Amino acid sequence: MLSNRVTELLGVDIPIVQAPMGWIARSQLASAVSNAGAMGIIETSSGELDVVRVEIAKMKDLTDKPFGVNIAQAFVADPTAIVDFVIAQGVTFVTTSAGSPTKYTAQLKDAGLTVFHVVPTLRAAAKAVEAGVDGLIVEGGEGGGFKNPRPVSSMVLLPSVTSAFDLPVIAAGGYLDGPTMAAAFALGAEGVQLGTAMVSSVESPVHANWKQTIVDAAETDTVFLNSHASPGLRALRTDRTTALEFDHERNAMASFGNVRDLYFGGDLESGIALSGQVAGRITGSRPVADIIADCAVGCEATLADLAKRYVAP
Repeated sequence: MLSNRVTELLGVDIPIVQAPMGWIARSQLASAVSNAGAMGIIETSSGELDVVRVEIAKMKDLTDKPFGVNIAQAFVADPTAIVDFVIAQGVTFVTTSAGSPTKYTAQLKDAGLTVFHVVPTLRAAAKAVEAGVDGLIVEGGEGGGFKNPRPVSSMVLLPSVTSAFDLPVIAAGGYLDGPTMAAAFALGAEGVQLGTAMVSSVESPVHANWKQTIVDAAETDTVFLNSHASPGLRALRTDRTTALEFDHERNAMASFGNVRDLYFGGDLESGIALSGQVAGRITGSRPVADIIADCAVGCEATLADLAKRYVAP
């Protein structure tokens, strides 16, 4: 029932993509996603391309299912070499983000790769379509991570894009389960991207303290930083991020902190723990396969229930 342009283009059974979080989206997590029938993604935003190359090699041992790579342009260590690096890895699917879609799309497509670009606004979507992308990842402001300084919620952004362009769309920001996936489909998407849910998963490599902070979070326990600068950021509320929430002079990126102490040491005050508002709906750390299966089965059940209740026979 969930077969559509996204599953056909990506070669997956379930139209779910795992978000490409720096240092997190590596083989341990991404292989679990791919083995569950969705699309695992390996990050390059860490800039550690020698490590990323090893992680991609591990992926080929851990799964025989499709997986992709993300190019986060603003964080690429060597912009002139990144496309050749990705092409050399033998993947067929790439997401591009944090930069102009005109920069790498043609070169990637000429090499036979399928390219989806992440867009936070209708204007950005138009630019990506003009650049020739195969599809869009439409990212609402409630999602975690790096954002447009003027965020737009998925409920407004997603239908704006899907009504304007006839390209496959993956919705990102606020998605967690069957009902939210069905809502994305109702607004014109053909897939969803999961980020915070994957950070909190059993297979996520981050420290248990970060996972537990997500589990304990209320829906109000994220902050939006850098509304005056770029990039914007949505992160978990801590003493560090609360102090930056209404600071319109400093760039929060300068206070990003020590990634390793936060991600893998579990010190939530040593850096900025990126997270979406959906953290307020996550009640436990669950296996990736369970998260993906619940989304797919729950989406089908929700759509069927809505049809039964509201569509005349």
